Amino acid sequence: MPKMKSHRGAAKRFKVTGTGKVRRRRAGMNHMLEKKGSKRKRRLSRPDAEVAAADSKRIRRLLAK
Repeated sequence: MPKMKSHRGAAKRFKVTGTGKVRRRRAGMNHMLEKKGSKRKRRLSRPDAEVAAADSKRIRRLLAK
């Protein structure tokens, strides 16, 4: 059987770390930043968040990993 292709949309949004955790970028930092508070923007710009355990299995399947 041929190799599984990874879902390109998911591949652009998620990364699997060396320890096997799935990381994602936080939503809400693209536009309409003027009305958001500094504290909120700072929190959103922090390094990648970990994907919930319930979703990680499904995302791994999309990434073919």
